[in-house]
Amino acid sequence: MEITPIARIHSDFNTKFGIPRQSGLAHTTAEIIFEPGYRAAEAVRGLEGFSRIWIIWEFSENTEKAKKNWSPTVRPPRLGGNIRMGVFATRSPFRPNSLGLSCVELNSVEIRKDLGPVLTVTGADLMDGTPIYDIKPYIPSSDSFPDAQGGFTDSHPFSHLDVVFPENLLRKISEKKRVGLLEVLAEDPRPSYQKDPERIYGISFDHADIRFRVEGRTLTVLEVNVK
Repeated sequence: MEITPIARIHSDFNTKFGIPRQSGLAHTTAEIIFEPGYRAAEAVRGLEGFSRIWIIWEFSENTEKAKKNWSPTVRPPRLGGNIRMGVFATRSPFRPNSLGLSCVELNSVEIRKDLGPVLTVTGADLMDGTPIYDIKPYIPSSDSFPDAQGGFTDSHPFSHLDVVFPENLLRKISEKKRVGLLEVLAEDPRPSYQKDPERIYGISFDHADIRFRVEGRTLTVLEVNVK
């Protein structure tokens, strides 16, 4: 089966490092812009009545070698990166087919003269430019199962860091994007196997490079360099 992207996302995540590990963990806003062949207003008729959507997309930064040499087991970050689980028991990006699935909040559906339908969403865990292959409405009556078991994730919930972000540095970030950025940092963007308190990490977010250090359960922002 051959599939082609119907749209691409435009987000504040310019690189893989720092992207939330799941959708909905950080309230960052992004836009879904359709490819020229799919910019039909009729294609999104009725979508504005839904508050959430599913998006099916590609881990496009995976190398061809990684796609071909997939492993039946992976090391989930939630388990510290030291315990292996079956790839199909995880949401690891390293899969036989590099497809991702995210549930995001749909803020608006806007028809623009130059771009056709544009969807504004919150909570996406996709890098800027990621190709999207399908969009489906989230239907609460059939898609929500509050009593479902979460496997190993039930006993290993995400832990959050305390974020120290000096006010003079925080002011360099657009006010409307600060909450989302603070949530991204609190989720601990470091690889799960890296715990060196002296190491300085950096993420690219929106138009800024942010450098930070983590000691214990505290993340301290050291620099914000606006591009």
